Amino acid sequence: MHTERLKQPALTAAQLINISQKFMSNITADRRVEGDWWQHPIPENVVWGEGLYLETTQIFRFLKSKRNPAVEMGKCVSCYAGVSFSIGVKGHCKIGDYTLLNGALVMAEESIEIGSYCLISWNVGIADSDFHPLEPALRRIDAMAISPYSNPRPERPEISTKPVKIGDNVWIGMNAVILKGVTIGDNSVVAAGSVVSKSIPANVVVAGNPAVIVKELK
Repeated sequence: MHTERLKQPALTAAQLINISQKFMSNITADRRVEGDWWQHPIPENVVWGEGLYLETTQIFRFLKSKRNPAVEMGKCVSCYAGVSFSIGVKGHCKIGDYTLLNGALVMAEESIEIGSYCLISWNVGIADSDFHPLEPALRRIDAMAISPYSNPRPERPEISTKPVKIGDNVWIGMNAVILKGVTIGDNSVVAAGSVVSKSIPANVVVAGNPAVIVKELK
């Protein structure tokens, strides 16, 4: 029996591009990266939008969070080699659309939020905690607590956290450090090697240690 095929209207070039972009990703159906040398899949508590690019799933090797989701990535996020998501048991990280991370270390014990269209360069560190107590006596206890073969092994002291929020279209240069409690406004630039310990408004360039405003952007 012959069935006549219904004719479909021809798609425009723009429509073809949109369809291609919609489904393009190097993530396989079993949550792995095509051709990856690291054989573990993306953890189940990581979610993402269409167009995700990962160079390797090894970037999640330090993800310990019990939250679900623990990491949320928007559409067309790109994570290149050297990126590491070190997410603590109660930690959470959210990344907006079209953001690129290249060699960055994201350390979240509570919450780190990165906006859309951000560029985060090599060896950038973003942390929402100091990870160790400031007081000398408590640091001594903490050193014993994190030693795997310490005997006796005390409980770790309580360590404070403060969320980090990075706005949209922010550029963070290589070797910069973003410390706990910092908010970075939309469109701002953090120069290479800067240490950001206080919040930054929108539309500025900051540089130095500690980072200060060196230019305003129009």
